[in-house]
Amino acid sequence: MTDKEMLQKAAEARQLAYIPYSHFAVGAALLTKSGKVFTGCNIESASYSPTNCAERTAIFKAVSEGEREFSEIAIVGGKEGEKPAGMCPPCGVCRQVMMEFCDPHIFRVILEDDAGNPKSILLEQLLPLGFGPENLS
Repeated sequence: MTDKEMLQKAAEARQLAYIPYSHFAVGAALLTKSGKVFTGCNIESASYSPTNCAERTAIFKAVSEGEREFSEIAIVGGKEGEKPAGMCPPCGVCRQVMMEFCDPHIFRVILEDDAGNPKSILLEQLLPLGFGPENLS
C-alpha cells in the first residue's frame, strides 16, 4: 500500500472522531506485517484523562484481533471541519505504545505535510532512546 493510500485511510478514519471538547480530529491507519490495515480515530471524554488517541485506537484494535507486528502507521489530524494544515505527529504516550509493538529502526510513521505530501519518519527518530520490552530483559 502506498503512503498516499495510507494517508487516505487515515483521513477517512478522522471523519469518525468523537471530539466534542477539543474539536481537533485525528485519524490513523496502521499496517500490519501481514498486510491488514486497522484504522482508529481519537475519542474524547468529558474528564479528559480517559481520552484515547487515534494511533492507540488503531493499535489496540489490531492487538485485540491477534495482530502484534506492525510496519507503519499514517496519521492525519487538524481542526474539526477543516482540511489538515501540516503534520500531526503522535503524542508521547502513543510513541511509547508504538515502542511496545514496533521495531523503532524500521517502523515508519507517515505524516502529511502542508501540501498534502507524505513524509515518512522512523519511530527511532520520534522517540530516541525509547524504552521498550528489551529494556526489561
